[in-house]
Amino acid sequence: MKFASGINRPPYETADGYLQTTEGCSHNHCLFCTYFKDRKFRKSTIEEIEADIRQIPLYFGAPKRIFLQGADGFAADYDVLMKTAELLRKYVPSVETIGGYARIDNFYDKTEQQLRDIAAVCFANPYIGVESGDDVVLKRINKGYTAAQARDVLEKIDASGLPYIVNFLNGAGGHGYGLENAHCTAQLYDGLHMTMVNTSMMTVVPGTPLYRAMEKGIYTESTEREKLEEIHEFVRCLTNDTIFMNEHASNLFHVKCRIPEQKEELLEYIRKFMEESDEKELRSYREMITRAF
Repeated sequence: MKFASGINRPPYETADGYLQTTEGCSHNHCLFCTYFKDRKFRKSTIEEIEADIRQIPLYFGAPKRIFLQGADGFAADYDVLMKTAELLRKYVPSVETIGGYARIDNFYDKTEQQLRDIAAVCFANPYIGVESGDDVVLKRINKGYTAAQARDVLEKIDASGLPYIVNFLNGAGGHGYGLENAHCTAQLYDGLHMTMVNTSMMTVVPGTPLYRAMEKGIYTESTEREKLEEIHEFVRCLTNDTIFMNEHASNLFHVKCRIPEQKEELLEYIRKFMEESDEKELRSYREMITRAF
């Protein structure tokens, strides 16, 4: 099997089988990102995909879920995604669902009906890297779309019945901008029906454009305390009935819970964590994680 940039997946997708439908990233200009820099974006041909699917049982046995590889596997064309599902049914009948990373703009060219079709052939819970619902932040990290465009896409996916996951990049706005970022992102998600809201904390890695901007004084990283205040505010403002996941290595604490049922318990946990935490110790953890990236 071919994996142009190695395997990349969220922590909760470790038991999956993997299949490459795209190489690299269709955008590849997010200022904080360190991934997929070794490849230009390219869509796999259906012949390449079929050849890899035939080898899945050799590499992964009989997986129940496939997580598409590439920065945004859902950049693949609708016809290719539908054919991929057909080939998986043929060669790997154990597969029950198909996921993968996705960008907001992966869904511009897919109609609501096409998304219904995709859901009907077992695609479920693409991880959509929304990052923020604040236009200032989205521009600051160069995501390539606006909050309004993100909302339009998420409403279309919501209406189609395709289950999906969104994220929140805690601390993306930098020093002094956390609460605004929290408010706007919670507002973006208001009224939507995502399966899960997954979070990670901004970690500015040497060599990235954002790190160079920080060196020039154009961007100032938020403190660890600011990140905690921001995630507390984000949770406080969330109105969704969903799962809240905070288990990425970049996070200062790890939790998975259901909101709104466990919302107050989560808020109290974050408040207590802030009270008992020392900025110097938290910063030491951030520096360690930075080296890992």
